[in-house]
Amino acid sequence: MSGLWELEEEPDRAITVHPELGSRRLGEHMWKARAEEFDLLVGAANCNIVASQRQTVRKAVSATLLGQGQTAEIASLVEIHEADVVFVDHPLSPVQQRNLETAWDAKVVDRTGLILEIFAARARTREGVLQVELASLNYQLGRLVRSWTHLERQRGGYGFMGGPGERQLELDRRMIRNSIGALERDLEKVKRMRATQRSGRQRKDIPTVALVGYTNAGKSTLFNRLTTSDVYVADQLFATLDPTLRLLELPGGLRLMLSDTVGFVQELPHELVDAFKATLEEVIEADLILHVRDASDPMQTQQAKVVHDTLQQLGVVGDDSPPVIEVLNKKDKVEGLASFHGEDITTSRLALSALTGDGLDELTALLGEWLQRDMHELHLRLAISDGRSLAYCHAHGTILSSKADDDLLDLVVRIGPAYASRFNVDGDVHFLR
Repeated sequence: MSGLWELEEEPDRAITVHPELGSRRLGEHMWKARAEEFDLLVGAANCNIVASQRQTVRKAVSATLLGQGQTAEIASLVEIHEADVVFVDHPLSPVQQRNLETAWDAKVVDRTGLILEIFAARARTREGVLQVELASLNYQLGRLVRSWTHLERQRGGYGFMGGPGERQLELDRRMIRNSIGALERDLEKVKRMRATQRSGRQRKDIPTVALVGYTNAGKSTLFNRLTTSDVYVADQLFATLDPTLRLLELPGGLRLMLSDTVGFVQELPHELVDAFKATLEEVIEADLILHVRDASDPMQTQQAKVVHDTLQQLGVVGDDSPPVIEVLNKKDKVEGLASFHGEDITTSRLALSALTGDGLDELTALLGEWLQRDMHELHLRLAISDGRSLAYCHAHGTILSSKADDDLLDLVVRIGPAYASRFNVDGDVHFLR
C-alpha cells in the first residue's frame, strides 16, 4: 500500500468500515461525527474513499471481529469497487487482520495502523522520524506471524527447537527488539538535549507556553499569527507532527517561548503516546498551557474531554501541573461567541479567530498580564550618560516613570527577576553589569 507512504503517488481506492460494538454503542450524532473523523483520517493518508459502511456488531468474533455475513458483505463491496485497501475503525488483532485480508483479498488497516502510517508519511525532523519508527516497530512486533504463515507448516527438529519458520520468527523479533533498543537510546539523547535547552531558557527566565488541542483545532494557524512564522497549515487532521518552538515578544519587553504540538485525537494509539513523550515533554514542562478548541465543531465538548484525558495520561493534570487557559478558536464561524474573564487569569476563557486575527490582542494582553505576576518594580538612578542601561530597561522591561535630576535619571521600571538581577548597586546608582 505504497500510497500511504508516498503521498505523491496516485491515491489508493479505499473502503472504510465503522464497527459499532454493543459495548460502545453511540448515538446517531456522535456516531456520525466519529465516522466523519475516521474518513478524514483516511483522506489524510492520501486515499480515495469509494464506499463507507456502518456495521453493528452484537458480539465480536475472535477470528474476524465482524460476523460471517458482514464479512461477506464487505467482500462484495471490495470486488464491486475494486478497492485496494479496507480501513477498519477499530483495533484488530494480528489474527483478525490476517483473516480479513484473506476474506477480502485486500490490504486491511485498523485505526492504530492508519494513524501510524499517517505519522510516518508526515514526520520531517530526525526526532519525529525516530519516534514514528519506534511506535511502528512496537506495533509490528506482535504482527510478525503474518509474514511467516507459509513457514508454520514446516515444523521439525527435536521438540526443544522449532523448525525454520519458528527460527525465522525469532530472528526477526530479535532484530526488531534490537532496533527498538537503538531507537530508545537515540530518543533518550533527544530527551537530554531538550532538557538542556529547557534549562537554558529557564536560566534566561524565558517561560514556555504550549499550545495543545484536538487535531485540526487551528493551533498552527494561531501559532503563525502570534509569531509571524510559516508553520505548515492545512485543513486536515495531523497537519502538524513535529514540535516547533518560537520566541514571542510582547509589548513592554516581555518574552516567552511558544510551542506548537501535535494535535490529539480520540483513541490515540498508546504506542504513539509512549513514543512521543520526548516531544510532548514541551507540554509536560510548560509553564502555561493554551488549550485551543474549535468552537464551531459540534463535538467540541467530547474533543475537550479527549484532550484532558490525554494530558492526564501524560501526567499533565493535577495540583503541580501547569495552569490551563481555554482558547475558543474560529470565532468567525460562531455567532455571539464571547470571552470570559475570571478573577484569576487561568480561569479566563478567550474567544478569538486565528484566521482573521479577531481577539488576538486580548490573548497577548492576557499573556502579558500572566507574565507580569512575578515582575519586579525597581527604582533605578542611572547616570544620564548610561545609555546602555537605559536601552536595556526599554528592551527587557516597562518604564513606568522617568525624571531627570542633574546628572542622574530617576526611573521606575517593571522588569523580570532574571533581568533585575543584572543591575548592581554602587551607592545610590544602579548600573548594568
